[in-house]
Amino acid sequence: MTCAEVMTKEPAFCELGDTAADAAGIMKAEDVGAIPVCASRETRKLVGIVTDRDIAVYVVAKKGDANHTQVANFMTRDPLTCRPEDDLQLALAAMQKYQVRRIPVVDTQGRLVGIIAQADVATRTPGTEKKAEMVEQISKPAPPPAA
Repeated sequence: MTCAEVMTKEPAFCELGDTAADAAGIMKAEDVGAIPVCASRETRKLVGIVTDRDIAVYVVAKKGDANHTQVANFMTRDPLTCRPEDDLQLALAAMQKYQVRRIPVVDTQGRLVGIIAQADVATRTPGTEKKAEMVEQISKPAPPPAA
């Protein structure tokens, strides 16, 4: 399978200048725990990703103002990505290695075209046993590097 066969197409995203409150509102509306960050709505050039945990740890726990703290100040820059034509197994292996539960999908110009989350793997791949194996693969820590 390719990443394009599993990804959620044209996912919601926020822009660099959006606030933590904006990002949280999108997450609530979309019922997701992470939002890609693009340079602009026009270009859809992926520049980062922000999670609900980022908002909790870097804004709320630091008693920041969610209405004025821009996502550019606490997002993960240059997140792990894949391409639509990539083999899904390679994307899953990268997700496991870097312990991420979602991976943005970008085109050759770096524009956001989709996202793959564990739920996408679970609901869009054939076979119950295979689904459980894929989700487990993403969730378990990668083995430590050989010394």
